[in-house]
Order: sequence, then structure tokens, then C-alpha cells
Amino acid sequence: MDNSSGVGVLDKAALVLSALEAGPASLAGLVAATGLARPTAHRLAVALEHHRLVARDMQGRFTLGPRLGELSSAAGEDRLLAAAGPILARLRDITGESAQLFRRQGDYRVCVAAAERPSGLRDSIPIGSQLTMLAGSAAQILLAWEEPDRLHRGLHGAAFNAAALASIRRRGWAQSVGEREPGVASVSAGVRSPSGKVIAAVSVSGPLERMSRQPGRMHAPAVLAATERLTESLRRAATDAATK
Repeated sequence: MDNSSGVGVLDKAALVLSALEAGPASLAGLVAATGLARPTAHRLAVALEHHRLVARDMQGRFTLGPRLGELSSAAGEDRLLAAAGPILARLRDITGESAQLFRRQGDYRVCVAAAERPSGLRDSIPIGSQLTMLAGSAAQILLAWEEPDRLHRGLHGAAFNAAALASIRRRGWAQSVGEREPGVASVSAGVRSPSGKVIAAVSVSGPLERMSRQPGRMHAPAVLAATERLTESLRRAATDAATK
């Protein structure tokens, strides 16, 4: 089968990325895996590194870069948002509190879907809102499963510490009481992609007088159930797409 697209440089770049799919590779390893000349393999790998499609590990070997994960997440975002609407509405109805879905974008977390409490005192977070990654239960979730170096960088100036994130990884959910905003509490848990990576956080948030100082005791089971349903929905969608 001819895998040539007719655009030579793209075909060669695809060879480099395909070779790295098997794991980190030195320049010599890339040359052996792709059959490209050493100068060509090096030039392409460095160019792909510039665009974050390729990265380097601690030994200086080439690896697949973070941009690929970001593109993969973006490709799945429509499925995530389509599934999130009814799940957030159900979570709101079960808990009586506003429910949100957050995704990380750089140094911020962005509310990409929400189901607001219809009346009474509530924590209203409009879709599109950019919130800090330094406070709040959703920020804790989105940081807790990051790679170690990115996790430790994210802790600089944060209202939580590494021990708190370790506890979150063990139990699967996070809570905050007045971290992001005085008088507001929240509970969050992670949504996972079909590969198992935490790609979003589902939250419920509301006034401290209703949520209490231990909001996880009240709402963690419902939030975890919502993230499990959303994770399973993404898994089914990926399976269906793969079999078509």
C-alpha cells in the first residue's frame, strides 16, 4: 500500500511521528526506524519540536509532544460537551446546587458547560469564564494527575499543596471551602478520556451555608457518579467511532 500523500515533507514528518509512537528515540533510533537520512531526520524532529508535536525526555531523546494530546482533546470536545448537558442537569437536580464542567487551558480553567440552580442563592459561573488554577476543587482535580514537573510548577502560589493532591488521587474527588471565593464551597471529580487521562472536571458549587464545611460528605458520591457516566459516554463514543 502506497502511503505517500504526494507532499514529501509531510510524509517524512509523519514517519517521524509514527516512529515515536513506539516510545522515546534517539536520533540514531529515528534514522533506523524511518529510513531517513540523519540530517533530514534531525531537521524534521527539531522543526516538530518547535511546534510542540515532538518533545525531549530527560535523556535528550525525542518523544511525542504535548500538542498532540491537546489536539486529541480538542477533537473529543464536541462529544464531551454533547454528553455533558444532560449529565450536569441531572447532577444539579440531585444536589440542588449549580453544576459545571471545566477544562484546563494553559494557566486557567475554563467553564465549558453548566447547569444553573434555577432560583435562590447560587454560585453562578457563566460558560466561558476563566478561573484560576491556583484555587478551587476543579483546579485541584485538573492538576492532581498532571506529569510531576507540571504538577510541581502548578503548586507555586496555590492554595493547596502536594499532600492534598496525593489525597485527591487516592479518593478520586476534591473539595474546597472558600478557596476561590469567600463563602463558596465546591466538590469536583475528574472526567477521563478513553485512554484514561483526566481531561475535565465536573463540579458542584454553592454557598457555604448549604454546602457546609465538609461538602464532599454531602456531594462527592453524586459528583463521582456524574463523572463516571460522562467518562463511559466518551468511551462508548470512541468505540463506536473505531468500529465504523
